Amino acid sequence: MSYYTLWVIAFGLSMDAFAVSVGKGLTLTDFCLKFALKIAFCFGLFQALMPLLGYYVGSHFSNYITEFDHWIAFVLLCVIGINMIKESFSEDDGDDDPFDFSWRHLIMLGVATSIDALAMGISFAFLNVNVWQAAAVIGLTTALLSVFGLKAGHWLGDRIRKQAELLGGAVLIAMGIKVLIEHQVWG
Repeated sequence: MSYYTLWVIAFGLSMDAFAVSVGKGLTLTDFCLKFALKIAFCFGLFQALMPLLGYYVGSHFSNYITEFDHWIAFVLLCVIGINMIKESFSEDDGDDDPFDFSWRHLIMLGVATSIDALAMGISFAFLNVNVWQAAAVIGLTTALLSVFGLKAGHWLGDRIRKQAELLGGAVLIAMGIKVLIEHQVWG
């Protein structure tokens, strides 16, 4: 997997965290660096840990399914992407208390927004990706976009949350199609 592709996947995976950060930013009367660092740490950490966990689960099964692993990667990416697109059209933003910046609440949000990264980690096992590099890129991208999302939410308002989820889903579906095409064409 190319470095460019990895950054695109990281961007797509971080859109849930970005959308939640936008929602949190809407509640701030003043942008607060303390809240931004808490969100960046929680979301970035879980987005980095989940692919590692998924990779190690997936690597135990990769020897048994190498003949159709590209189909698994394709299906996982498309399911994640479709789910993100579906969420972008739902009325519920999933953020029960937008004023809650407690560690407990942010950790729960961090886990919730990184489930797709767990599935991506499973795909990485089948694609023979350097999982440590991938986890670092995903975690860093998520942390940076979470801070940006908090600031954007504070500055722009509620208009961009749904578009971020929609874009993230579309990116992941495109990456799934790319994996399938590369495997079918270049084998």
